[in-house]
Amino acid sequence: MFELYGHLLSRKIILGTTLGAALFFMVVGVIFWGGFNTAMEATNTLDFCISCHEMEENVYQEYKKTIHFTNRAGVRATCSDCHVPDPWVHKVVRKIQASNEVLHKVMGTIDTPEKFNEKRLTLAKNVWRTMKQTDSRECRNCHDFTTMDPEKQKPRARKQHLNAMTSGNTCIDCHKGIAHSKIHDMLTEEEQEAMERPNPDHIHDIAPQWRDFEEGKTGGDETTEATTTEVTTAPAETTTVAEVATETPAEAAPATAPAASSGSGDWSGVAARTVSIFYPGQSSMEWILGRDHSGKRAFNSGDRCFDCHEKEIADIGKKIVTGGKAAKVGNEQENMEPTLIPGKRGSFPVQVQASHDNDNLYMRFTWADSAHTPAPFVEGGKMDPNNKIKLAIMFATDDAEYADRAGCWGTCHADLRSMPFAPDKGAIAASPAAGLNVADGITKYIGESRTEINMKERNGPLGGWDKLKSADELKAEMDASHYMDLIRYKAGDKVSENGHILADRTVNDGMGVEFTGTLNNGTWTVDVVRKLKSDKPGDINFDLGTVYNFGFAIHDDYTTARYHHVSLGYKLGFDNPEAEINVTKK
Repeated sequence: MFELYGHLLSRKIILGTTLGAALFFMVVGVIFWGGFNTAMEATNTLDFCISCHEMEENVYQEYKKTIHFTNRAGVRATCSDCHVPDPWVHKVVRKIQASNEVLHKVMGTIDTPEKFNEKRLTLAKNVWRTMKQTDSRECRNCHDFTTMDPEKQKPRARKQHLNAMTSGNTCIDCHKGIAHSKIHDMLTEEEQEAMERPNPDHIHDIAPQWRDFEEGKTGGDETTEATTTEVTTAPAETTTVAEVATETPAEAAPATAPAASSGSGDWSGVAARTVSIFYPGQSSMEWILGRDHSGKRAFNSGDRCFDCHEKEIADIGKKIVTGGKAAKVGNEQENMEPTLIPGKRGSFPVQVQASHDNDNLYMRFTWADSAHTPAPFVEGGKMDPNNKIKLAIMFATDDAEYADRAGCWGTCHADLRSMPFAPDKGAIAASPAAGLNVADGITKYIGESRTEINMKERNGPLGGWDKLKSADELKAEMDASHYMDLIRYKAGDKVSENGHILADRTVNDGMGVEFTGTLNNGTWTVDVVRKLKSDKPGDINFDLGTVYNFGFAIHDDYTTARYHHVSLGYKLGFDNPEAEINVTKK
């Protein structure tokens, strides 16, 4: 038997090599490979990664506070999951690169927190650059478009992921700082724009479940036009007046349903849509289009504010009104609202009804009154003692820039009065813009009225209040329907105003519009009658076959300027069930 084995092992097979020698080297190779692989995997453990104090005292402490370390599912992504490629060839290359990191440890390049922080941005940029080049390959070990369920995502996330698939953006474009301290705000605007620029090579096919969702809109948080015919009966998409009252502070008086008939007619058969409005603080168009708004890319690609934020109104309002950390909005402020009003509500729901006849548009707004929350920076606590509430409504065609996506937000800029870059009286008086309505400071305007709007803070104050176009240019903008049609109501003064916004907020008179308002048992009801056709400059002539952009703001509790609550931009159509505000025929 041994002779037989010996004979087999001594048999030559390839290039004169015996079978025995081949088996010997095979065993040695397996042992070597096993040892090599074991050693490589040992360097992929969390314990190994934080065995040096450079990591343990810095990034590890940040990582422990994130969802990748502790979460409801108990699935942990460790250092190697994000920083070491899974494909073997790429893994070996990464391990070779790591030898440079070992060298710097020996040299003491980042052996103290202070040294580490000096190098932090450079180190982060190296990681971001690699992830960008690989289409965030390591992120996709756990997160992939093909396995995501769009129905379970918030509208904002769903929109961003769809845009990423079709444009070629990748995970790291939006998710810098997901596992470590925020550092990407130290990038210059040019660096950030270049780093987050879409790469056509990273475009992904839209997975079947995404296509099915977009075609069927089966998600529970999609909003459709309410179909109820009674204000006091509310299906899923509507809210009764009584329910509106329960969502306001406890100090507010209980609400009752308004009378079925008022000066603007019988509302008992008109469907109501509940529109939540929120406190915006110092957010502006410059912020929406700036580097600190994570939705800038989606907005620029054509998505509406409504698409991403309609279901987040309460959270957004609460964060801003309480001084929650947001983004830099000028003058080194880190909050959207640096001037707090204690107790002010962040958001509240408003019922909106709309109807028409052959001559007029009729609208009704109903909401619960609020308890008084004095403004601590105003003597007496009331900014406008004469008017407990004011209601402003804007309409626009798609001709006005940003109106199709942002509604009336296109009129809000970072250099308006009470905003972070508001000019002082001396600067206003010395400017060609001094001929505008500036008695109380710079009022709302739209971008078409200026030769330039500064969006980058490094270039000076944001906005463009002093970059006014000539009179002839402004007339051309007006003729091109580049304006926002504005109507306003002041409850205490009982004043109805009709005007528009282009170079500033221009209020003519109340001709063509009539408001009536009542406060009954803690519930405000404001009715408006507006002519469908008008010959006034800045008035939209409503065509029943056209969809318009619509938004409104309410100054409650004696407030003025930006201390109001605002809606997102909605679509208003006549006898159009696809429109978010459906104006039905009487």
